[in-house]
Amino acid sequence: MKQYANKLVLITGGSSGIGLALAKKLSSLGANVWILARSAARLEKAMEEIRAAGIHSDQTFGSLKCDITQRELLEDTLRQFMAENDVPDLLINAAGYAYPQTFLNIPPEIFSNQMDVNYFGSVNTIRSILPAMLERNSGYIVNICSTAGFLTFYGFTAYSASKFALRGFTDALRSELKMTGVSISLCFPPDTDTPGLETENKVKPEVTRIVSSVGGLAKPETVADSILRGISKNQYLILSGFENKVFYRGVNLLGKLIYPVIDAMVASAVKKTRKKTD
Repeated sequence: MKQYANKLVLITGGSSGIGLALAKKLSSLGANVWILARSAARLEKAMEEIRAAGIHSDQTFGSLKCDITQRELLEDTLRQFMAENDVPDLLINAAGYAYPQTFLNIPPEIFSNQMDVNYFGSVNTIRSILPAMLERNSGYIVNICSTAGFLTFYGFTAYSASKFALRGFTDALRSELKMTGVSISLCFPPDTDTPGLETENKVKPEVTRIVSSVGGLAKPETVADSILRGISKNQYLILSGFENKVFYRGVNLLGKLIYPVIDAMVASAVKKTRKKTD
């Protein structure tokens, strides 16, 4: 993956999870890596790991403390970043979170916040950087979605809505960028062993937990490797993990017949939860 050497990379949500795994991997490949997140403490800790992964003294690293849901603040932050560091060669939108719970048990504000972070956060970031990429006639954008962006079930009314929105946005933007020098990829990671998943599990219904377990649990480093391989091949759709690829093809192959399959999985999970409580 020599193509990443000396490239300027900006990763939102780069202080933990898949974003951090990507940042460290890119650092180890010689890239100049910047991460953006809300927590100063997490940014500081992540930067130590990212710098430690570097391979030569000329690499540059940095962090931006900013909330991607605050559009005007984000625009100002990224405008200053580009003025001081140039336009990113690679923008990775990895910021996001899930709140898996049954519909009526999800606070109304969670629906809005999921859209703000998981959807509008990426829209805001791309809107701030894309004009400069187009002017330069080069650049690569990666939107990290989720399996829940193409296959959804019990417990994901809020999360899947935001990820389906991100998928639709990215599909449309792909078409607009096709005749330009800017490329884009849409990634569908499976459940991944991250701090975010640990937080999700505190509120996740048992039914959701059982059904989700069918896809297994990926390591963030493995997901990061698959994403970087996909970018190297200029793949639009990047599916991490064998099970994820099977699920994606199954959804497209079965069409409306996927719903009885999902219903059967949920029904089986419900029975298991009832046995535990009996």
